[in-house]
This record gives sequence, C-alpha cells and structure tokens, in this order.
Amino acid sequence: MIAFIGRSVIQKIVTLFFVSVVSFAIIHIAPGEPSQVDPLNPKFTPEMVERFRQAFHLDRPLYVQYGFFYRDLLSGRTLSWKDNQPVLHKIGERFLNSLPLFIVGTLITWTISFPVGIRSAIFRGGGYDRSATFISYVLISIPGFFFAYMLIIFVVSQLHVPVIGMQTFGMTGTAWWFRVNDRLWHMLLPSILGATGGIAVLSRYVRSQMLEVESQDYVRTARAKGLPWEMVHYKHALRNALLPFVTMFGLILPGLIGGSVIIESIFSWPGLGRMAYEAILARDYPVILTINFIAAVLVLIGTFVSDILYVIVDPRIRL
Repeated sequence: MIAFIGRSVIQKIVTLFFVSVVSFAIIHIAPGEPSQVDPLNPKFTPEMVERFRQAFHLDRPLYVQYGFFYRDLLSGRTLSWKDNQPVLHKIGERFLNSLPLFIVGTLITWTISFPVGIRSAIFRGGGYDRSATFISYVLISIPGFFFAYMLIIFVVSQLHVPVIGMQTFGMTGTAWWFRVNDRLWHMLLPSILGATGGIAVLSRYVRSQMLEVESQDYVRTARAKGLPWEMVHYKHALRNALLPFVTMFGLILPGLIGGSVIIESIFSWPGLGRMAYEAILARDYPVILTINFIAAVLVLIGTFVSDILYVIVDPRIRL
C-alpha cells in the first residue's frame, strides 16, 4: 500500500507539472497582448503599459514568466491584475461561498439518483422505469440555464420572493433566524438546479450497473435458492453494483469549480465559478491560471482518493 501511494503521488506531481505548463502556454498563446488589459482607456498610456509589463515580468521570456508566476503562487504573493488584491485571498472567500452550494447539490444528487436508478432496474420495463427514463432524458436534453430562467420567472412572478444573490437586500439588521432562513432559501434553488443534470445522468448509470449485476450467475443462483427478492436485489446485487460508485466520490471534487459557472452566473452567487467567468472576461490571467491550477489539483486529489477507495473496497485489486 505504501509503495502504491508513493508511486501514485509521484505520478500526480508529474501530471500537475505538465498541466501547469500547458495551461500557462495556452493562456499566453491566446490572441492579444496580456498587458493590454484596458486598451480603450485613454489614461492607459504607453508608459503605464511598460511599467505594467515590468511589474508582472511580461517583458521576460515565457519560461521565466512561468517560473515567476508559480513562485509567487506557491508563496501566496500572486496579485490580481484587475484590483491588485492577493489572488489566493480572493479565491478563499469565493470558495467559502461555493462550498454550501456544492455540498447541498451533491447530497441532493446522490440521495435521489440511487433510489430512482435502483427502482428502475428492479422494475425494468414498467411504468416507473419508462417515466424515470423519459424525465432523465428531458433533464439531460434541456440546458440548465433554461430551467434556471424558467424557475426564476415562476418563483418571482407567482411567489413574489427574491431568488438572486446570497441574501435579500435589507436583511442585515433583522433577527438571526430570519437571516438564516433567507440564506437557506437563496441557496435552495441554485442547489436544486445544479443537481438536476447530475440526477438524470447518475440515475441512468445506477440503473445500468444494477441491470448488469442482475444478469450475473451469483444473482441467478440466489433466485434459484428461493431467497426473498429484497435480499436478492439489495444484498447480492446492490452491494456489488455499488463498487464503481465508490470511486466516484473522489471525482466530485472538481465540481466545486466546473459545475458552478453557469448556475452562479445566473443567480449572481459570488462563488468560484462566477469568479472564473469574470476573470476570463477581464483577462485577469493570474486569477485564471490560479483557478485552473486549483482545479487540476482537485482532479488529481479526486483520482488519488478514488484509487485508494477502490483498493480498499475491492480485495481483487492488486497493488
């Protein structure tokens, strides 16, 4: 186990290095000079452009820029080009805003997907299975932003309650339970919408895994022995069908960034996804590269955790 962990850590570090090189190169290969943050601003004189280039080492070769950037990033000295604030501090604040949406959305996804997928597999071809399949394909086919706008219009027009932002304007001086309820309400709709696509996909995957296990010899043997159908499905079939999903727990970490861009932008939620979107529009390269680096770290940590979990739950895996 220790040797396996050591090899895996070395592989992840090498992969992270190559990801950082490629992402840094792609950002600087993109059209446009990075120093031209606001080329239409008449106050942005050529002298200011030159000082900007020198301050952020843009007048140096690309490999030197790479070294300076990741030296500052790892030491916590990277500054945003937009407001000259520490990038890691800004990301830390936005991370705390995105974390509740991520946790609630993940819980909703996994809590609903498994019962729906398992029941669809058990009653394959029945009315429940056909209905679940139809709803899943509808959720997969229709873009999430369309559902978001439709839900916002319905809630605002019919219920007359605000849904944009993290809290309702004017709630600062109210009692703490009003503020908690208001925050939970504002968090509910983005979390539900963020989970709809995951529910549709994951429930289909659970169904296919259950059907694959149901056709195995040991499940047919359990049926032939006359065991109750609950024991056949939930003890013999489900326990083995869940093995691939153990590894998926580690792969949900990148959803902190990638899965929240559209939802946070629509609901004006000040999280990591919206921050990445705004940084791209503002060409704030330090923020873009830092978020990309953090996303790569989350992916590699997730795959590492998945490998460890799979070895633990499946004794057939050899290290």
